[in-house]
Amino acid sequence: MDKIKAAFLTSKLFLKEARTELSKVTWPTTKQAMTSTSVVLVVVLVVSLILGIFDFGLVKIMKLILG
Repeated sequence: MDKIKAAFLTSKLFLKEARTELSKVTWPTTKQAMTSTSVVLVVVLVVSLILGIFDFGLVKIMKLILG
């Protein structure tokens, strides 16, 4: 029973501290969040395209070498 009580108290303390820390966070506005999301999506698409082209080229080279 003591283990359950200790676990409960530990959990309660953790949640209290987490709430305190979350109140200190400067949350982005909707516009900032949308802008950041757009930038991330564009970067992911560009990097994916570059890696896809690189992969395609390597496959062609390997086919030429191996026949």
